[in-house]
Amino acid sequence: MKKIALKKGQILQRKGDFNSKVYQVEGGLLRSYAISDKGKEHIYMFAPEGWIMADNAPPDEPCDLFIDAIEDSIVWQKEKDLQGEHDVPKLIKRLSVLQKRVIMLMGASALERYEHFLATYPEIVQRVPQKMIASYLGVTPEALSAVRRKRSQKE
Repeated sequence: MKKIALKKGQILQRKGDFNSKVYQVEGGLLRSYAISDKGKEHIYMFAPEGWIMADNAPPDEPCDLFIDAIEDSIVWQKEKDLQGEHDVPKLIKRLSVLQKRVIMLMGASALERYEHFLATYPEIVQRVPQKMIASYLGVTPEALSAVRRKRSQKE
């Protein structure tokens, strides 16, 4: 394992890179994202302290995702070998979050997706710009504002 100090905005991985690594976040915040052919950014996942971040591409295939630091961060870079017992709970958590997210994107309302985001990432809501939350939810920033208004009126 190798410890890496990152500055806000520093890119760990670019789409097309080979031999993706696994990053365990000690401090700070990472995100993974794709950029469509039209230049639109789609956030795949956030990784706050204690989470792991990786692209699932096999070592001999190009990565699909960019990974960068949203804040100054400290991460541990590991080779893509998640067989170690200590990684299993983190991997299970990551897969569980992704599975729930895919199911939500298939049929949940924007409000339900936002509430799920709040439950999944309560510690980062104030640390992430609204446009990134909107990208993660698959809505426009204006639609996210409407959802937040609707939610606050409900409370």
